Amino acid sequence: MRFARSSLCLGDWSISLSRFLLLAALVLLSSCGFQMQGALSPPAELQRTFIATDDRHSLFYRELRSQLQAAGVQLVDSAAEATGTIAILYDATDQRVLSVSARNVPTEYEVYYTVQYSIDGGGETLVEPQTLTLTRDYTYDPLLVLGKAREEEQLRAAVVKDLVRIVLKKISTL
Repeated sequence: MRFARSSLCLGDWSISLSRFLLLAALVLLSSCGFQMQGALSPPAELQRTFIATDDRHSLFYRELRSQLQAAGVQLVDSAAEATGTIAILYDATDQRVLSVSARNVPTEYEVYYTVQYSIDGGGETLVEPQTLTLTRDYTYDPLLVLGKAREEEQLRAAVVKDLVRIVLKKISTL
């Protein structure tokens, strides 16, 4: 019994179907402007960066600091040593009730995180103050208090990672 090999004949050339599909996918992706996300490549003005903030213990500050260090940015302890400054002007998080039951007991909450930041480098403002707010919602069950508290923490951490990703993407476009 012979099995036919799937192939596409183009003139004298014989290309396997899987290779043809891979090639077609690459051509389509490159023609639509798709680019792979690479590592952060900060501008020269931010190679030595100072992060100005009132709260050095906030989730956003710690995640931003970690991601900048992972990208090879040298973080310094004062603005005088820095070639650029990322100023965290506002950094707040909280939760609010989205819905309640017939007994007026909360059944759904929304976690939100808001930051306002600006970026200066080389004696000029690179990014004017921008405010970002992200939210996530979750259901609440009074019988699962410990699990819901953990879920809230995880949602807040996910929101912070998304906010930092947005800031880093802005930095990479400078």
